Amino acid sequence: MNLEPLLIAELASLGLATGFLAGLLGIGGGMLMVPFITLILSARSVGADLTVKMAIATSMATIIFTSISSVRAHHKRGAVRWDLVKGLAPGIVLGGALASLGVFAMLKGSSLALFFALFVSFSATQMFLDKKPAPTRQVPGIGGLIGAGSVIGFLSGLVGAGGGFVSVPFMTWCNVAIHNAVATSAALGFPIALANVVGYVIAGQSVQNLPPYSFGYIWLPALVVIASCSVLTAPLGARAAHKLPVKQLKRAFASILYLLAAYMLYKALG
Repeated sequence: MNLEPLLIAELASLGLATGFLAGLLGIGGGMLMVPFITLILSARSVGADLTVKMAIATSMATIIFTSISSVRAHHKRGAVRWDLVKGLAPGIVLGGALASLGVFAMLKGSSLALFFALFVSFSATQMFLDKKPAPTRQVPGIGGLIGAGSVIGFLSGLVGAGGGFVSVPFMTWCNVAIHNAVATSAALGFPIALANVVGYVIAGQSVQNLPPYSFGYIWLPALVVIASCSVLTAPLGARAAHKLPVKQLKRAFASILYLLAAYMLYKALG
């Protein structure tokens, strides 16, 4: 697979769009990246089982870079609850390792695509309805945080997302203010991504027929181009969020997510 100009342009466009939407709507790029990287790899004759796995792993790897850029901005505003990051991180590493080293390698690409489609449909519905869980309780003790972190890390590892759609509702349910929950979720993106990426690299070492420039399940050209471009547009999206009707934009984006979920369902059933 040659790194032709068209491929670089496709990946750059995806990175620019992902970064902008992440800044604008406060979402990780995984739900947008995974279907498009799957499409790009499929068009270049990569095996059907590998396309989904590589798209999920590569999407997760880009979150390492976008998380660093995002959390710096949140930290300057004093919005990150570092006590929660410390409490959730051990469970996240545990759940991420279980997903990326064990379950991810055992599942077929079609099963992962089906799970991704269901997860994205659920997330899109939450976004479309703008549902916020009613805060009913306080943050649990260390055992509860490790358990919650394990679920967040595990689910993130299976869908290649930064965990915001699980961690933000969990924190707001525990009476954490929404701006703190979003900022803390951004900080959690780093341990989520790091734990899962290590697993994807190790699990992919023995896999045959990977395309050129692969590092385990991670496709390096996509990682480099998407991460470089998304870091450029994320601040623009964040600025635009203060000027645009975000609630309406979330509904429009939810409609796009339904289409992407339908494509991944087609890949799963095909």
